[in-house]
Amino acid sequence: MGQSAGFSLYLAVSARSRWLAHLVLRRRLRRGKEDIQRIEERLGRSRICRPEGQLVWFHSASVGEVMSILELVRRLGDTRSDLSFLMTTGTLASAQILQSRMPPRTIHQFVPYDVLPLVETFLDHWCPDVGIWTESEFWPALIYESHRREIPLLCINARMSARSFRRWCRLPAFAGSLLNRFEKTLVQGEETADKLRRLGLRESKMEVVGSLKRGAEDLPYDKAGLEEFQQSIAGRPLWLAASTHEGEEEAAAQAHLELMRRRDELLLILVPRHPERGHAVATRLRALGIQLSLRSQRTTPAPGDQIYIADTLGELGLWYRLAPVSFIGGSLVDAGGHNPLEPIRLGSAVIHGPFVANFEREFRELVELDVAVLAQSPDDLAVAVDDALQGENSARLSHAAAALSDGGGKVTAYVAGEILNYLPPLRPAS
Repeated sequence: MGQSAGFSLYLAVSARSRWLAHLVLRRRLRRGKEDIQRIEERLGRSRICRPEGQLVWFHSASVGEVMSILELVRRLGDTRSDLSFLMTTGTLASAQILQSRMPPRTIHQFVPYDVLPLVETFLDHWCPDVGIWTESEFWPALIYESHRREIPLLCINARMSARSFRRWCRLPAFAGSLLNRFEKTLVQGEETADKLRRLGLRESKMEVVGSLKRGAEDLPYDKAGLEEFQQSIAGRPLWLAASTHEGEEEAAAQAHLELMRRRDELLLILVPRHPERGHAVATRLRALGIQLSLRSQRTTPAPGDQIYIADTLGELGLWYRLAPVSFIGGSLVDAGGHNPLEPIRLGSAVIHGPFVANFEREFRELVELDVAVLAQSPDDLAVAVDDALQGENSARLSHAAAALSDGGGKVTAYVAGEILNYLPPLRPAS
């Protein structure tokens, strides 16, 4: 397959950038963004042996993408006992989430930096039989070298934000060269399909199938932790601000202070999208005169706390089960919003801001089903939370969860079948 001049230049630079990978790695280590015990993985090396037999490699960028494919990996494993799975990600958060949730016969590794010599070392070691890329994180050298080795590549749950599209539009030939190295791209919706067409992806290589996130399993939780928390708050009403970004914590706090004029016992559980921001958020909110504590310092709120900052990973399943109403972060600031299906399935109504490009269809359907409300400001947020706490949501939430999850299992089954098409069939036992 041919490649654009920009793609060729990228690969030429990548082939000579081993020194840059070491420099970036040292800087990220100093900033606490890498696991010092596993830095070799970022250089393409591994202490783990490749399992025998067929190896299916999944690459995901974020925690949300990882969560969206766990059910798919489990389904593939149940269907084919001869398959093993390699999951690569690039963040510490994703690695921590996977520690307790990896399906059987699955290995996690940090993805190597996109430097050709490191990519070659990685592929020499793992020799995957098929590579599955999730959503929209494309590493050109890794894709190029996998394709050159004739490893079939599929992109699943494909989604492209307006920001990413604008960026790729500056290099359309590069984008086309990259995208057409995938054997098939399974797209969430027509909007992304149109963007990919305009970037040069051939129609024959693309299919709109829907979102895997509709068929994802419910977020897990610790039952004993739920009971302990319920006992500690002794029936206090509460609401949740989930996966918040910078600027949204203050908005939620302002809404909460307004709500406390009418509901002085009300508790806000605030979950920053990046838990390492917890202490900085606490400092800013304390400056507003708010009494609070952090999950990293106390397992339950202090009796006088107005806000409880849950600066931990992997506990959204607990908080959604506790809160009758949840504000979904990343939507009051222009971050595209986060998954609204997770709280709905666990019985929590949704409030969101105007920036929901990542899940526009889902938010629109939730509004139509009367289990989601748009809030443009802290005042709107206070009104929406107050209304939700007064209403009876359980019947509407159950209906919405069923309506939005309908077909999700079919999408997962279809994607699993497409992946299996690129693997040799299971040999019958002798």
